[in-house]
Amino acid sequence: MHTIILNKEAVCGLLDMREVIEVVEQAFIDWMQDKGSMPSKSYLVVDKGDFRAMPAALPGAAGVKWVNVHTQNSSLGLPTVMAIMIYNDPETGYPLAVMDASDITAYRTGAISAIASKYLARRDSQFLGIIGAGRQAYTQIEAHAQLFDLKLIRVYDCSREAEKKLIDFFSGHNIKACSLEETAGSDIVCTLTTACIPFLKREWIIQGTHINAVGADAAGKEELDPVILKEAMVVIDDLKQAYAAGEINVPLKKGIYNISEIYGTSGEIIIGSKQGRGDNSEITVFDSTGVAIEDLAVAKLIYEKAKKSGSYMSIDMIGVSN
Repeated sequence: MHTIILNKEAVCGLLDMREVIEVVEQAFIDWMQDKGSMPSKSYLVVDKGDFRAMPAALPGAAGVKWVNVHTQNSSLGLPTVMAIMIYNDPETGYPLAVMDASDITAYRTGAISAIASKYLARRDSQFLGIIGAGRQAYTQIEAHAQLFDLKLIRVYDCSREAEKKLIDFFSGHNIKACSLEETAGSDIVCTLTTACIPFLKREWIIQGTHINAVGADAAGKEELDPVILKEAMVVIDDLKQAYAAGEINVPLKKGIYNISEIYGTSGEIIIGSKQGRGDNSEITVFDSTGVAIEDLAVAKLIYEKAKKSGSYMSIDMIGVSN
């Protein structure tokens, strides 16, 4: 038996956003039907950043993602987020693959936001607002373009260089740099920053907007004016993670938001046990913390494509002769 080794280039060559959207949505269905297992992510904080361990199991698959967030890395020429996935056979525990998971993280995060938008945004949504033009912005646009007929993509970042790079990459779309207020006035708004002080003001948000709050993924991070949460239908991916590190974490700890105000989870919305958007005037928020079943579902997809190809490096990592 051998372990397939997939570096960043190999993984990127095997990723397809439409396929990723399909397997991520199915992972939530399996999880909600008790066909999967997923403990909450575990944090290890160090001086200049943090690490997260994210184990999960789904039908025919098990694994763990080890991912870091080091915000100062750009000055060193390194990505802010890097990740490795160990993908195992759940029957024997044998490591079937070790793969770079940085792009898996980006793709599955974009995918689940687009899936949330499918259920929570207005069906006629044509204007996408991207706040934060870093790595995640690319997969948010790519995923939403799969599910929505986008008339205009508005982009805001405090870095003009980052805005230009993103706009140039998506030159085939109608995409332009806008003010923060203009970008916030879109049908679907994705917040993708590392902010610890809320910047998205309630008065900028039009009725019927859907917000994917993605940036808050650690304690103390917060992007949205808490008034938005108080007025909106709020959907989370996982209660423990959202409480500890999601967009709701700071308002909860300050006592200005209550767990009882959460409408439901993305899994409940996907399987239909709770209704998505009720009318075209309400504001909806998806608090995305990123859950391990998303990573595992994509890792399974990547592994199966790599195995079928038979053209990727593998090693006898454990020393099993057969």
